[in-house]
Amino acid sequence: MQDAMLLKDCIDRAYAPIREKLSDLPDVSAGVEEDIAKKTVLVAEYDGEIAGCAIFSIQEKKAHLVNIAVDPSFKGKGIGKALIAAMEATSKERGATEIRLATHVDLPENVSLYQHLGWHETLRTENKILMLKTL
Repeated sequence: MQDAMLLKDCIDRAYAPIREKLSDLPDVSAGVEEDIAKKTVLVAEYDGEIAGCAIFSIQEKKAHLVNIAVDPSFKGKGIGKALIAAMEATSKERGATEIRLATHVDLPENVSLYQHLGWHETLRTENKILMLKTL
């Protein structure tokens, strides 16, 4: 339970600047306890503190990145990139051939980052962009 609270706090800190910008952002840390129980959770630590996490699921040959978060106090240390690389490697090791994610249309910096890392856009709706990366 304490691990879930620490992870939830990290996710909430990571999304705080985005929450100020996006009124339609869902509660991104809701259900962390269930995520820990049912999904794969990678945790990045820096100097003994939780610096970030990646939460994803794998079903058959498809992985889905549910959430990735880096505490803003650890920004610029390569933690997000390392989490994505570890998530991709784990997914591939478990037989996934692709990874999907959703991001918000009002976060073009996220889209640019994912495109830089080899993802491409598959669908755009009112407020969501779906992306895919083939492994």
